[in-house]
Amino acid sequence: MPIVGVMGRGTKSKELKSRDVNDKEGRILQGECLDVMASLPEASVDLVFADPPYNLQLSAELLRPNNHSRVDGVDDEWDQFETFKAYDAFTTDWLQAARRLLKPDGSLWVIGSYHNIFRVGATLQDLGFWILNDVIWRKTNPMPNFRGRRFTNAHETLIWCARDKDSRYRFNYEAMKSLNEDLQMRSDWLLPLCTGPERLKKDGKKAHPTQKPESLLHRAILASTEVGDVVLDPFFGSGTTGAVAKKLGRRYIGIEQDAGYVKIATERLSKVRKACEDELLSTPSKRAQPRIPFGWLVERGILEPGVTLTDHRGHYKARVRADGTLISSDFKGSIHQVGAFVQKAPACNGWQFWHAEDNGKRVVIDVYRQKLRAELH
Repeated sequence: MPIVGVMGRGTKSKELKSRDVNDKEGRILQGECLDVMASLPEASVDLVFADPPYNLQLSAELLRPNNHSRVDGVDDEWDQFETFKAYDAFTTDWLQAARRLLKPDGSLWVIGSYHNIFRVGATLQDLGFWILNDVIWRKTNPMPNFRGRRFTNAHETLIWCARDKDSRYRFNYEAMKSLNEDLQMRSDWLLPLCTGPERLKKDGKKAHPTQKPESLLHRAILASTEVGDVVLDPFFGSGTTGAVAKKLGRRYIGIEQDAGYVKIATERLSKVRKACEDELLSTPSKRAQPRIPFGWLVERGILEPGVTLTDHRGHYKARVRADGTLISSDFKGSIHQVGAFVQKAPACNGWQFWHAEDNGKRVVIDVYRQKLRAELH
């Protein structure tokens, strides 16, 4: 089935005629978000990415220092709420709808600013979502505070949460680590605003005031979904969630009530193609891969009994036994046990610690495990 989107912008129905714009990777549903979400089947979505109205509390228009040019802000009707109580009720309604649509092991991302994210976070917890991380999107090129009365607002906050406390949510740890030069990905992301050719324009002006950069969506979707998963965006806007989902081989459903934005998103997505074949887009977890005992390498002659293994510097040595264990000068055990013993460490990942000589070079033995895993797949 197609991907489901987080709800459309706004608090009141515009009484627009509902439209369903489809392609084989997903669809855009035009209409008021709560109405459209109510029509979708329960537990049908793997991920929700929501960029809801921020409820900006702006008391006057903001001018640049020349006092002539106006700063492009969000003053559309869909971002206006009479009271905090009204905004909280709206937030509760769409989050309840999103929770109904999420699969038991699904997760949700929501982005906001200081105007609304704390209220959204409290509602998430009240409804039973389980918060996993708050992520700070630190902007490399934030708009300055022209009045000079506050700090430059240089970040937005994303909350990532599981549907329930006990949900077996997906987290593609290795993919995030690879994106970060093989270092564990942190919860502060330094990424630029949407500018240049990526910024959609209409009549020379921004087509949407809060268009998010594709790099931000790439990271969130890659972190928490697999190829073929359904991504829902109820506040679809200009369609960034759908564009990234489609490129990454995920399916999308976007919900948007504004006919103008539906047209913009439809035209944008018609030009988007999946980036490459599925195996290059897939991010399987190492834990989900078939277990390969070290002894299998010995059985298949990949490593012969008697071969000497060393650490990457050659400081520690152990020999391979026919039963798939190792023996050092005074200890015998598994690749992990012997690795820990020689280092006097509490634990060791033997696959990453031990190396074999291959054509005059030291090669980590995990390379042989991956080759065998590929042959058995």
